[in-house]
Amino acid sequence: MNKIEKLIAELCPDGVEFTIIGALIENTSNIRWENSQDGQKFKYIDLTSVDRVTHTIGNTKAIDRDSAPNRAQKIILKGDIIFGTTRPMLRRYCLIPEKYTEQICSTGFCVLRPKSHLLHPHFLFHLIGTEDFYRHVEANQRGASYPAISDSAVKKFKIPIPPLEVQHEIVRILDTFSELEAELEAELEARRKQYEYYRERLLSFSDGPKVRYMSIGEFGELVRGNGMPKSDFVEQGVGCIHYGQIYTHYGTWATETISFVSPEKAKRLAKVDPGDLIITNTSEDVGGVCKAVAWIGKSQIVTGGHATVLKHDQNSKYISYYMQTPNFFIEKKKRAMGAKVIDVSAKNLAKIKIPVPPLEIQHEIADILDKFDALVNDLSIGLPAEINARRRQYEYYRDRLLTFKEAA
Repeated sequence: MNKIEKLIAELCPDGVEFTIIGALIENTSNIRWENSQDGQKFKYIDLTSVDRVTHTIGNTKAIDRDSAPNRAQKIILKGDIIFGTTRPMLRRYCLIPEKYTEQICSTGFCVLRPKSHLLHPHFLFHLIGTEDFYRHVEANQRGASYPAISDSAVKKFKIPIPPLEVQHEIVRILDTFSELEAELEAELEARRKQYEYYRERLLSFSDGPKVRYMSIGEFGELVRGNGMPKSDFVEQGVGCIHYGQIYTHYGTWATETISFVSPEKAKRLAKVDPGDLIITNTSEDVGGVCKAVAWIGKSQIVTGGHATVLKHDQNSKYISYYMQTPNFFIEKKKRAMGAKVIDVSAKNLAKIKIPVPPLEIQHEIADILDKFDALVNDLSIGLPAEINARRRQYEYYRDRLLTFKEAA
């Protein structure tokens, strides 16, 4: 019998109480800008600041009373858990470290502040990642094109509340897995920066022979997709790529799809032939819009709304890699429209110019970048494979350790 089993047998032999999150957290408040000091600046965490894989905070904005967004902002403290309620199935949540205490987050987050005598903050953090929680979220989110869940609905989720001694031991074990994964992620990030450096060098053409620049509309035809909600998916049929999957699943290129639609539905959708690119038209931020995946499978597939198909006679991988560069980011930002949802239309996308070297040069660059890309993204080799294995191990033990018999 391990330590946790002994503690459970001793402290809660008949099971543990399950309680809604709302009964276990403190009240939080929004900042009163009129009470802030002149020139006082705060770190501002918006939805895009939280990494959806590592659940850590990345880039933040500096704001004060003059530059603050119109919507109210919530003050956060060390030990808070923030959960993104806009498009909640994207799993944007994190535990607030000391660095961000008394800073501010967007009202797009639900702030959960555990009562210390009832709930360990890390225990709640690990519970927020479970499939039980996301089944609750999916059942309670509202809206089709822009789904969201209310703070009150989040707080109605029932969680097990074992004694604090049990919580502390579970947290100790799960945090060990998380720390190991974080170390591997840091090493992978260093490799990723190296890869990005060489990608920019290869695609800048600043220190070699002059290369012709052409607008996308000059060398290709852009076909806008339509329809295809996820409810159209079937077990077998014609392969399809949903625009949302380009953000969450696909990389620079793909040879297989993870979803299918019926042949009847496929007839009404935009066709994607081998060598075509599928490009997203909408996103929550400029970084996500115009994300491309090159389709290099053997058969024709389809795509739906919020995506554009680029049909062309260039190297599709080369174009997809170029669309990840800072130079391309600058050009798409100029043509991005909207605030809450960012959009770059097919018409505006066609105006963006990119370098078009001879095909043999495109093939060579794509082959080199494929090797770099595999080192930092291929889940079957190297660090990505090790991180994936550790993540699966963590999820296995998390689900086992956080499963309790409910007390009668």
